[in-house]
Amino acid sequence: MDHMAICYIYLRLSLGGTRMAVKPLQSLARALAAIDAIAEHQPVGLSALARALDEDKSALQRVLVTLHAAGWIRPAGGELTRWELTSHPAVVATKAQRGSGILDRARLAMDQLREATGESVVLAVPDAGQIITLDVVESRHLVRSAPHRGMVLPDGGAAALAIFSRLPLEEVQSYGGAVDDPSFLDELARTRTRGWSLNAGAVSAAATSIGAALLDPGGRPVAALVVSAPTERLPRTKYAAIGALVHAASLSLSS
Repeated sequence: MDHMAICYIYLRLSLGGTRMAVKPLQSLARALAAIDAIAEHQPVGLSALARALDEDKSALQRVLVTLHAAGWIRPAGGELTRWELTSHPAVVATKAQRGSGILDRARLAMDQLREATGESVVLAVPDAGQIITLDVVESRHLVRSAPHRGMVLPDGGAAALAIFSRLPLEEVQSYGGAVDDPSFLDELARTRTRGWSLNAGAVSAAATSIGAALLDPGGRPVAALVVSAPTERLPRTKYAAIGALVHAASLSLSS
């Protein structure tokens, strides 16, 4: 996922917190879905976009013409017309980012965690049924473990476990969490009790990660901080100490 796609994540997050009882406009929903799909697949043509969205091509063509006229997308060039995002989503997303302040506040805590642990630190957010890497401060070690910005993180990872531990099970299931697996539920319970999550090689045998959720004033998870390291540098004897550091950092950032 490239920079423009990351900017669109910021934009979706800024719009996603508002819930209204009014019936949504299907035309607007279709346009937003098109922007989302273009961000993920750009540059992308009409036919491929219609397949990705399961939309009628003629209806989708009208959406694309409208988005182009409004300055949200542009032709990518070449013999066949393919679409990509303009800088407009990034401009809107930057304004939203300044309004929330989560990245600015989190970056200082992430830098401090890296200095304290020597390992990579990740900021991840729940977005559209996925857990996505929003920012990364990489370890200074030559060998390090860190996802790239925009990477979709696995359901069993430390970021997902930290966030899931603070969500109702029906929401966890909507993210693909294995809510019918007793061991998964036990792990969520352990995470809630101690305040930090652990993925000790469950996703990749070479990597271990420890995370904690950032909560809004209502106690709902809005992000997760994660320390990620090669398994050989993060043995069992360090779990509790690093877990306490990550938990303390998450508490300092929770609203």
